[in-house]
Amino acid sequence: MYIERMPNRNSRPAILLRESFREGSQVRKRTIANLTDWPETKIEALRAVLRGQTALGGPLEKAFDIVRSRPHGHVAAVLGALR
Repeated sequence: MYIERMPNRNSRPAILLRESFREGSQVRKRTIANLTDWPETKIEALRAVLRGQTALGGPLEKAFDIVRSRPHGHVAAVLGALR
């Protein structure tokens, strides 16, 4: 997904949230949302998030590290039967 600015002749440009995909050998675009009425700061924050950054401009960081995961469900049943 990306944000595209489409110029209009006699009015302000349309700002669109779009997705691109392939159909055979052609690249197609699908408009997901019209962001024209959003304030510029909100559009830039969304653009940063789509790039994998925070709204403040820095890269996204992990909030925690996974140290150990516990088995559950069918995995726990198989392990219990084996033991």
